[in-house]
Amino acid sequence: MKEDESKRLEKRLRRKAGQAIGDYHMIADGDRIMVCLSGGKDSYALLDLLLTLQKRAPVKFDLVAVNLDQKQPGFPEHILPEYLDGVGVEYRIVTEDTYSIVKDKLQAGKTMCSLCSRLRRGILYRTASEIGATKIALGHHMDDLVETLFLNMFYGSRLKTMPPKLVSDDRRNIVIRPLVYCREKDLARFAHFRQYPIIPCNLCGTQTNLQRVRIKNMLTEWEKDSPDRVSNIFKSMQRVTRSHMLDTDLCDFSKMTIASADELAELDIAFDPQTHADTDSLNR
Repeated sequence: MKEDESKRLEKRLRRKAGQAIGDYHMIADGDRIMVCLSGGKDSYALLDLLLTLQKRAPVKFDLVAVNLDQKQPGFPEHILPEYLDGVGVEYRIVTEDTYSIVKDKLQAGKTMCSLCSRLRRGILYRTASEIGATKIALGHHMDDLVETLFLNMFYGSRLKTMPPKLVSDDRRNIVIRPLVYCREKDLARFAHFRQYPIIPCNLCGTQTNLQRVRIKNMLTEWEKDSPDRVSNIFKSMQRVTRSHMLDTDLCDFSKMTIASADELAELDIAFDPQTHADTDSLNR
């Protein structure tokens, strides 16, 4: 029974990853994709699914797994090389002591994620150039995107999340997130079935007061009453009505007239019965 469940779950995750890759044109023929492998469940699943898709995809692409060893105390250096040798994928282990830098720069009790992520991002971008990667694949999933949306709203006063595909800060790399249609709970079950050798992050994973943890807890409580809420919030980011927001860079309100209504194609149909039907269908 568990084997059947595992196969069904793998099939669903593979379909969702493939759909996201197609919808956002993430992978092209001849791509060399650097898969960032942290040792967590999401990045293991990302590599696993991409390896499977590589055999089925209509385009040819190469995969290179890259792990950044940040020299955290007690980090089991042997686990990832042994796993990757067993999988048979090309890989590189990059060693940079960002742990000491973060510990030295930040005061005790302060969150470490911002500095750590900046250092890690710079190293990974450099590595992508060194190995000739055309894309950098990250393991962020649907829950990550929804959490980031609320983090930016609550703490940054901005309507923004992590896009499925973007050009990196240095303008030299394209970052893709093939798991954006996958739920974290499904990836956790997949990791359990696969028995990945999970490596915990001792640098930031133990910081229980992180704002992201609070957001995650909030969404977990919401889903107890409405199991589809995270999915519905995610879908709303794919269905943005620009003229019904307040950003003047998205909609030129000075040119909005009755005569321009057809051109805008975003009329106010808030009380149209069809709108309610659409909303009900999302909640089913």
